[in-house]
Amino acid sequence: MTESETEHRSQFLALYLVRFAARFGFSALVILLPYYVNQLQASGLMTGLFYTGFTAAQLVAVVPLAWAGDRYDKRLVLLGALGVGAVVYALFTLVTSPVALVGIRALQGVVVVALSLLTLAYVGELATPETRANKIGKSNAARFAAAIAGSFTAGILYPWVGFEPVFWVLVVLYVATFIAIVFFLRPDKAVIRGFPFSGLAFNRRIRTLSIFRAQYSVAVTLVRTWVPLFAGVVAARGGLEMVPIAVTLVVTAEKLANLLLQPTLGSLSDRYGRALFVFLGGGAYGVVALVVPFTPALGTMFGLPETIPHIGYVSSAFVPLVVLNAFLGITEAFREPASMALFADEGSSDEESGVAASFGVRDLVWRPGSLLAPVFGGWLMGSVGMDWVFYIGGVAAISGVLTFLLVLVRDHGRSALTEW
Repeated sequence: MTESETEHRSQFLALYLVRFAARFGFSALVILLPYYVNQLQASGLMTGLFYTGFTAAQLVAVVPLAWAGDRYDKRLVLLGALGVGAVVYALFTLVTSPVALVGIRALQGVVVVALSLLTLAYVGELATPETRANKIGKSNAARFAAAIAGSFTAGILYPWVGFEPVFWVLVVLYVATFIAIVFFLRPDKAVIRGFPFSGLAFNRRIRTLSIFRAQYSVAVTLVRTWVPLFAGVVAARGGLEMVPIAVTLVVTAEKLANLLLQPTLGSLSDRYGRALFVFLGGGAYGVVALVVPFTPALGTMFGLPETIPHIGYVSSAFVPLVVLNAFLGITEAFREPASMALFADEGSSDEESGVAASFGVRDLVWRPGSLLAPVFGGWLMGSVGMDWVFYIGGVAAISGVLTFLLVLVRDHGRSALTEW
């Protein structure tokens, strides 16, 4: 391997480490939030706000962050986000009320969107068009490795030492990642002047993808948010009240499937049609989501145990829920690298476009659904039951892929599903 190839590889590895750090913190909070709900005695609506505050802050931050990433050095913006992230996770140790948690979650949302958006843009720029989905799949694999590590760290540490040590682990990780970016990532010399969002907003392919993505955001936000809540929240509120390590295993099943499959499925979508993989993955996600509320019945039907030695109470739904969440991960491994590569393709198509802006549009389209869905899910949880969160999520995913197929064929021809 030449010196140039080694340096190129080191840059990708540094960017994958950023993805790891960003997801590690996010995933640790996914595991801890059900126990914040119980400890702070948060209402159903306030539970929704824990997620909506996170998403609302991201909505506000997307455009300025994407513009700054295309206009200036992405490396400097990444370093700034990592520094702020270390401070934010230290602040989590001071949470004593639901309102404080909402506010600090909002700050976490800004950090997570900055790291995700700019890292994906950097990876998209460094990769060639023929390898783009594969490189993005590897970046996502690092994110899912972090999701597994973050989930287990929180699930194992919390029962023994409480919340605070988990967040100090995160502070150390962010400082280490900051140092790695300083030494291994070269400054970004690509400069996009003007405001590339305006041109990308009229891009036909991006408009077609956005029709799907706007609906699909509701599905993924509801399902991904409520699977750990369904597993961990007290039974009196519609959950299964599993012990923390069991919730961790449920969440990990989806991440592990993504980790193992995204690079390979990304390469296949590079070869056989990215739109096809978006369609297949999105539709299958909806079908699996509809089955999640039936996991207690499935556990009873198969006579599965409600406790596991050395783990504790898991309910008979544990094994079916682990399996279904793994299937959700498989469906996302089909869709996600293909979708990201399509947006990167459009962002790098001419000198006036920007990859960061393209991912910014992708993020913006996602935000309305992900902003409103947690509040709606919280209302469903408190009024008609947690099962309806998964029913609505499944229907939203299926509606999204059917609309996507209809517009794709109508506006781009029957062959577009395999040509994109």
